Amino acid sequence: MPSANKTQPTVQRVDAFFGTLEPERRREEAQRLDALFRKVTRYGPVMWGPTIVGYGKYHYKYASGREGDYLATGFSPRKAKLVVYILAGYEDFGELLADLGKHQLGKSCLYLNQLDDVDEAVLGRLIRAGLTALRKVSKVEPT
Repeated sequence: MPSANKTQPTVQRVDAFFGTLEPERRREEAQRLDALFRKVTRYGPVMWGPTIVGYGKYHYKYASGREGDYLATGFSPRKAKLVVYILAGYEDFGELLADLGKHQLGKSCLYLNQLDDVDEAVLGRLIRAGLTALRKVSKVEPT
């Protein structure tokens, strides 16, 4: 039997989660990111696990038989860094990344020390491009 993804949507309210964030700067950045994601995706936010704010979802199925649903895009306002999730990955977005500002990359994670280090308009275009790429391989729907 395929194992389920351990990160699942929860009933926790996003605004309640934001209220727990420290320092104050991180709380304000989370609210700015939430506004940007809502504008770009046109989806409302849903908490995935205790710390990830997700927008939309998609169904995945691997050759191994493992399958499940996961957030289409989102972020986690961690104490050390903001993490932005683009599930299509960042390989095809070199031009946008070059214009973004100070950041670090993982496979599907973008790490930001602080939101003021990046151009938010470029970040919005990056989020939109990631959703467009994901929609080419999977159906994305609201959560």
